[in-house]
Amino acid sequence: MAVHRVTKILPYTPDQLAALVADVRAYPEFVPWVSGMRVWNPRVEAPGVSLVDAEAAVGFSFLKERFSTWVRHDRNRDLVEVGLLRGPFKYLKNRWEFFPDPAGSRVEFMIDFAFKSRLLDGLLHANFDRAVDRLMHCFEARAAHLYGPKG
Repeated sequence: MAVHRVTKILPYTPDQLAALVADVRAYPEFVPWVSGMRVWNPRVEAPGVSLVDAEAAVGFSFLKERFSTWVRHDRNRDLVEVGLLRGPFKYLKNRWEFFPDPAGSRVEFMIDFAFKSRLLDGLLHANFDRAVDRLMHCFEARAAHLYGPKG
């Protein structure tokens, strides 16, 4: 079990960043290793809380895989949570929280996962800090593209 956490301050509002993260349909446009995304079963859990199921096609140099998740966007709390439906993982939990900050927003990102394959699990965990840094950079660049460089 390896939990990875990142906290960053970004010059955008919490609702802008939560909307960007919750828009999984757009990931192939700005996350280089996401080659495709299929979304289905949109539903409303409560006022301001929506869910959707999504299947991502991902590709790295040595790995091409698909996995499916549910994505829960709580607009009341500027929170996006992701959980596993099926794929090469034993488990996958992902949480993005956005809090107001004088400079914009404090982003708290957490991901916890394990692959079914011990070899794959070892390979990805060994390089995961760098991968999370790249992922955060992709989202920062997307926010600058959508909302302007200073929010």
